[in-house]
Amino acid sequence: MPTYTPPLRDMQFVLHEVFNVADEFKAMPAHAETDADTINAVLEEAGKFAAEVAFPLNIGGDTEGCTLDVKTHAVTTPKGFKEAYAQYVEGGWPALSCDPQFGGQGLPHTVNQCVYEMLNSANQAWTMYPGLSHGAYEALVAHGTEEQKKTYLPKLVSGEWTGTMCLTEPHCGTDLGLLRTKAEPQADGSYRLTGNKIFISAGEHDMAENIVHLVLARLPDAPKGSKGISLFVVPKFKVNADGSLGERNPIFCTGLEHKMGIHGNATAQIALDGAVGSLVGEPNKGLAAMFVMMNAARLGVGNQSLGLTEVAFQNALAYAKDRIQMRSLSGVKAKDKDADPIIVHPDVRKMLLTAKAYAEGGRALQIFCTLLLDKAHHHPDEKVRKNSDELVALLTPIVKAFITDNGHISTNACMQVFGGHGFIKEWGMEQFVRDNRINMIYEGTNTVQSLDLLGRKVLGNNGATLKKFGKLIGQLVEEEGVNEKMAEFINPLAYLGDQMTKFTTEIGFKGFQNPDEVGAAAVDYLRVAGHLVFAYMFARMAQVALRKIAEGSTDPFYTAKLQTARFYFAKLFPETATLMRTARSGSKALMDTDAALA
Repeated sequence: MPTYTPPLRDMQFVLHEVFNVADEFKAMPAHAETDADTINAVLEEAGKFAAEVAFPLNIGGDTEGCTLDVKTHAVTTPKGFKEAYAQYVEGGWPALSCDPQFGGQGLPHTVNQCVYEMLNSANQAWTMYPGLSHGAYEALVAHGTEEQKKTYLPKLVSGEWTGTMCLTEPHCGTDLGLLRTKAEPQADGSYRLTGNKIFISAGEHDMAENIVHLVLARLPDAPKGSKGISLFVVPKFKVNADGSLGERNPIFCTGLEHKMGIHGNATAQIALDGAVGSLVGEPNKGLAAMFVMMNAARLGVGNQSLGLTEVAFQNALAYAKDRIQMRSLSGVKAKDKDADPIIVHPDVRKMLLTAKAYAEGGRALQIFCTLLLDKAHHHPDEKVRKNSDELVALLTPIVKAFITDNGHISTNACMQVFGGHGFIKEWGMEQFVRDNRINMIYEGTNTVQSLDLLGRKVLGNNGATLKKFGKLIGQLVEEEGVNEKMAEFINPLAYLGDQMTKFTTEIGFKGFQNPDEVGAAAVDYLRVAGHLVFAYMFARMAQVALRKIAEGSTDPFYTAKLQTARFYFAKLFPETATLMRTARSGSKALMDTDAALA
């Protein structure tokens, strides 16, 4: 059976020693009183809930899955899920980073994201039920009417109700311009929605008394394509004027998807048969409103893979220390045993360190991004808010795609450490692989994220935001460029930073001549950009570790951090050279292939 220990020490290192978040919060009136002790106490308690309540339900939830009563359209979640959620609500966890005016605790989003990393390690399928509610909350805060906020936000914040996002339809996935769900205006100002949605995570369940669906649909006079999409809030149960629940709204689960992973989460097929809803935001501007929810979800999906990478690494490391197999190539290491523990073998160490490096780099990037979000929402300086918002927009597709791709690499590597046992369910490793696989697909596939990064976030403003991130790299290089002990971390970062400008310009120029060139290069480009960002994170972490050691610290944590950083730059970062070469190879070898694909 797998185990899980919350990585509190590494979180605290990134939060307090690398990014000094408590000092950053002091500049934001909403979070000025959030100090390191408060953050640590919250994360410690959250870690206990993740490890002791959510984690023990993970394998059972995967085995049992969800069940649908086709007559009543009711969905039953796996044993223990409902009780764990009640405990989660009782502890006030849904309200952690929500606005106090709606009943929230007002803590920074940075803290909440660390909580969710641990929950994702413990049980991704369960965590999706409360996780999706945050996206619905954000969308209604940004675009809801005062009446909608009053009706829905306090219940979403308390966790009494949960939320979903209903986008995909059977004939359209990412291309939402093709959706057909209709919204007919009524005399009382409401709308009646008719249509079908699929792949709706947490779309129906027994864990909360009401579900707040945010649904994309078309008004009768809507223009074609994505410019004709509106957003509606459609509750499972109608809400009376006094806030009590009214009659059942005709928005039903008609089927559950039989999936590769996340079996404990109800991935629902939803039918709307004249369901009553209200318009969120302006008519035909629904996609912009929904993107508030989608961007939150994309950061959340990256966090899902971060959580799975961490828990897979922990279990693979423990197994590698215990499992004996063959002798070390450089001589016997365990003289008292018939064979050496497999951790002595170079390739086993490579697999373990790959997962460790991708977990620690991903954690630093997630915390960096959520700190930017807190600045974008709460910093008193408009320039800081704008700059932070631009940077997090640039980094969001990298968080979603790079961290989930790395999660795929890492969970597979950790399963491989177990050998044949990794393929057996009771060890838990194959579930981490299966659960992670969806993260590369939903909330916009990783190819879509790559096109978003290169086409919209980089070339769309002629690399202006990319240059802003480049300035951060330049500041670090200037600060540490003459420090010989930092050379092994700074030099590769500086080199790729210089290369990135030329690389981007070249791809952009070819793309203006032939748009397929952007499509052909985008996936490789994002991975190069991901390594640029991770290299910056590891250089920042190495900088702190070296300073602590120079100050006399003998804590092995800092030595371990430097060893992980060295491994990253030696064994993972060099793939950027190959990626740039394949990106530059152009689109002809892909598009001039009609005979091969006949």
